[in-house]
Amino acid sequence: MVSEDLSWLLSGLVHRVPHTRSALLLSSDGLVMASDGLDKDAADHLAALASGLHSLARSAGKRFDDGGDVRQVVTELSSSMLFVSAAGQGALLAVLAGREADVPVLGYEMTMMVKSVRSHLGAAPRQPAGQ
Repeated sequence: MVSEDLSWLLSGLVHRVPHTRSALLLSSDGLVMASDGLDKDAADHLAALASGLHSLARSAGKRFDDGGDVRQVVTELSSSMLFVSAAGQGALLAVLAGREADVPVLGYEMTMMVKSVRSHLGAAPRQPAGQ
């Protein structure tokens, strides 16, 4: 798991890109690692959703894209957009933004954030109980 609080990174991303509402760093199995703009329940719910979406996309990649990695999952809702992307070994970044958000700018900012701190974003796989 991440040994330091990275909420400040997420806060920077949310404040740099207009119409961005919240950001969440999570383990690939859906555990919250850091968040900005979400209460605990909302962060837990979004982490579960983002993990599931990314898992479905990985399955599609294995079946229909020669096993390629998932770059990003984008979900368009009626008034929001949800972006989920890989953020390091065993870690994902989820961002909620209004539909007015500049998608290329947000995608760029997400990519730059992940690239600049990738080594801090890894999440070790969980071990089965009793090990």
